[in-house]
Amino acid sequence: MDPEERKTFDTWSKTLANFTGLGLTDAEKKERDMKKAYDKDLKDCQQCEKWRNELLKTSPIVRFMSESLDKSGSHFGVDSMPCMKCDEMRSGGFSTDGVIQLCYNRLFSKGHLETTMAHEMVHAYDHVNYKLDWYNLEHHACTEIRAASLSGDCSWFQEMLRGNVGFLKQHQTCVKRRAALSVRANPNCKSDKHAEAAVNKVFTSCFTDTRPFDEIY
Repeated sequence: MDPEERKTFDTWSKTLANFTGLGLTDAEKKERDMKKAYDKDLKDCQQCEKWRNELLKTSPIVRFMSESLDKSGSHFGVDSMPCMKCDEMRSGGFSTDGVIQLCYNRLFSKGHLETTMAHEMVHAYDHVNYKLDWYNLEHHACTEIRAASLSGDCSWFQEMLRGNVGFLKQHQTCVKRRAALSVRANPNCKSDKHAEAAVNKVFTSCFTDTRPFDEIY
């Protein structure tokens, strides 16, 4: 076998070994797996950033919320919406220091990211305009109700994807369920019933408050 053929064969053998794991030591397998995980993270993060940048320019609901936040004196753009890896089972989050986290490892599609951005931007809008106390369960419940209702998070299509298909007040049922799930994570929430009670107490007033929209999106 001449040198060129040997080089081609060695390259092919190494590629095959990395793909199958055959012939690799435990250390080499660990290194291979770490590289695969890194490459996937990088690809997912880049995809999230690409979608985010496009949505900030083309999505009607994201652009509307961005304009509404600007009018409220709080700008949310690329720098304040980082794509990051999240450990929890969530697709995004809002922090009171003015950052919306987009969880690239929990996003399924561009549409899912659009809904996530809109959801978190409603939280940002409420925080800026209503001075929320996030440790007050009723305050927390109210913004979760509004975010779930106004962002498209509880659209018929989204609920169908979750396997929750109904016809009688499906939207309201979804909003209550998802708001209670979020409130349950509040450190001041003691139980599922405690979360549900907070949501039920403020549901009517918060559900009918569609600001900055004229109606539910």
